[in-house]
Amino acid sequence: MPSYKLTYFNGRGRGEQSRMILAAAGIEFEDNRLEGEDFVKFRPKTTFGQLPVFEVDDVMLCQSNSIGRYIARLGGLAGKDNMEQAKVDMIMEGVSPILDKSSSAVMGEDPAKMAECKKDFEENYAPKYFANLEKLAGDKGYFVGDQLTAADIAFFANYETVSSYGLAMPSLDKFPKLKKVIDNVKANPKIAKWMKDRPESAW
Repeated sequence: MPSYKLTYFNGRGRGEQSRMILAAAGIEFEDNRLEGEDFVKFRPKTTFGQLPVFEVDDVMLCQSNSIGRYIARLGGLAGKDNMEQAKVDMIMEGVSPILDKSSSAVMGEDPAKMAECKKDFEENYAPKYFANLEKLAGDKGYFVGDQLTAADIAFFANYETVSSYGLAMPSLDKFPKLKKVIDNVKANPKIAKWMKDRPESAW
């Protein structure tokens, strides 16, 4: 059996969706978490100078959604056929920009610019983001088909990360299908165990 190692910072961010997909798939892996100075030393080993990276034996994969899709295929969470797989890919790509958009509101050196980004995120971006995804979610609380896929996990992982930033997020009462998606992901026994046992982190 191959060995699996996911390397990311000591936080959720772009690494958590892969961790959760690994957990849901029941795949054992090394959860390698780096602090600032560790990343400086590790960075030359990466393909694009970024994290996360995922090592399968001696092969290193990069880019969070590529990693997530690879793991999803290993664990049967990528969709049942070509069309479902394409829809899972679509959702995973569609949910990821919220991390960049929210980061601009909480990370930076210009307080005025950050305040402007925060206002735009809370008043414009987030409501439209949720409204668009609400249209794509099914009545049973799954984005694709009638069972959990990497699309649901990716949305929840990103939602959880952004929620930790202290930004005002739209009320889920306005988005009942997305609330069901979140409830379904959290109800998965393997993901629930991961969330209970994972290391504490601020974000």
